[in-house]
Amino acid sequence: MDDPQSYPDEIGPKHWPGSRFTHVMKLRQAALRTAREKWSDYILFIDVDNFLTNPQTLNLMISENKTIVAPMLESRSLYSNFWCGITPQGYYKRTPDYIQIREWKRRGCFPVPMVHSTFLIDLRKEASQKLMFFPPHQDYSWTFDDIIVFAFSSRQAGIQMYLCNREHYGYLPIPLKPHQTLQEDIENLVHVQIEAMIDRPPIEPSQYVSVAPKYPDKMGFDEIFMINLKRRKDRRDRMLRTLYEQEIEVKIVEAVDGKALNTSQLKALNIDMLPGYKDPYSSRPLTRGEIGCFLSHYSIWKEVIDRELEKTLVIEDDVRFEHQFKKKLVKLMDDIDHVQLDWELIYIGRKRMQVQEPEKAVPNVMNLVEADYSYWTLGYVISLEGAQKLVGADPFGKMLPVDEFLPIMYNKHPVAKYMEYYEPRDLKAFSAEPLLIYPTHYTGQPGYLSDTETSTIWDNETVSTDWDRKHSWKSRKQEHIQSNAQNTDALPPTTSLGTAPSRDEL
Repeated sequence: MDDPQSYPDEIGPKHWPGSRFTHVMKLRQAALRTAREKWSDYILFIDVDNFLTNPQTLNLMISENKTIVAPMLESRSLYSNFWCGITPQGYYKRTPDYIQIREWKRRGCFPVPMVHSTFLIDLRKEASQKLMFFPPHQDYSWTFDDIIVFAFSSRQAGIQMYLCNREHYGYLPIPLKPHQTLQEDIENLVHVQIEAMIDRPPIEPSQYVSVAPKYPDKMGFDEIFMINLKRRKDRRDRMLRTLYEQEIEVKIVEAVDGKALNTSQLKALNIDMLPGYKDPYSSRPLTRGEIGCFLSHYSIWKEVIDRELEKTLVIEDDVRFEHQFKKKLVKLMDDIDHVQLDWELIYIGRKRMQVQEPEKAVPNVMNLVEADYSYWTLGYVISLEGAQKLVGADPFGKMLPVDEFLPIMYNKHPVAKYMEYYEPRDLKAFSAEPLLIYPTHYTGQPGYLSDTETSTIWDNETVSTDWDRKHSWKSRKQEHIQSNAQNTDALPPTTSLGTAPSRDEL
């Protein structure tokens, strides 16, 4: 068959005119015909941008003993490779079952009206002989779309499609809009790769595929620091690979291990807890893990001062990156430079704690707000002046967790008695909106681990804490923010995109 590089009626490489649908359906039909001619027992269809990460996927699908069965694939949204509902006109229909299956609230192998992208056909089943991708069935009158045409063919053949989510099988990207570019397609695939690495080994390219080299850079920052405990090699390896895939160059900072701190070391550093401090959820005092975390960030602030770094990015080793992270952060910093905003700290990842009213949008800079009370130090940009203010506050003799210290320094902590120990409190703090990084895991999720909360009390190494499993509300996911408290003024105006796409759950 011909392999056209473009189609005369397309508006771009991601546009699907009728001619492209026809070409894909003919390719699938040719593959199906070849499999039948070879007396194959099965044929597995996989879209080129789908990633199967479970090596047992094929065996697992065969064991289901269905004529058409698909493994549920994951994406960065609710989008997947199946529908749970279809209208009489052949369009996508939203149903309650979809969320239950997509989020693994129900597990099993479910009858559905549509599977696509990756699926297995059992050619031993007699009914499979009636299946066709092209031409469409003689009674077909729905929209001309390859996945809908095949779903109709399956229905006319009396074959029920099935979707399985018993295990994690792999990933697929979110479809792009017709006007989007091949570069955006590449960014989409890179994000699929880095999402897959959060809980599983990296998706490695075939030894038979030539991969273009990557050229990491510092995104315009003077330095990018990544904090990592030496004993957390798994996190370090994942982050380095994730950053490399995004072409981001970092310097690893070996974190201060709270478990290795002893009383003599704390005394030598003149460390004392801020009088009266208690964790806001568990009422416990400071832990040595939190001291280690503070010292890790403090060492970076000191290096920023010593090297006179004007613009520095700091990230921790347990973060997940938003789609197009690099492009979005570079654009944000360019916009900030353009308006000559006087800033000293910019959160790119945090847990917003003030959720009663919106934060103040920054004039003439989209996606930026003045930061209110926040938790977490997942990632932030800091200026030389900001580092000087934080170090100049002399925090060792009145220490509290670093994510409580920062809001004090920009005068937004809700506990007034804590703020009394720090003067001045004039750090110029802002936050990306929406955020650009998030935690990889939250309290209660498989894989969640805290090195700050699972530790010992700061002044008594015989008293252990295990707050990550019992009391760590601080590490839970961001609470729902009511519509009247959303930071909508910081977002660009939305444009009308018409009705929702007919072939996805976006």
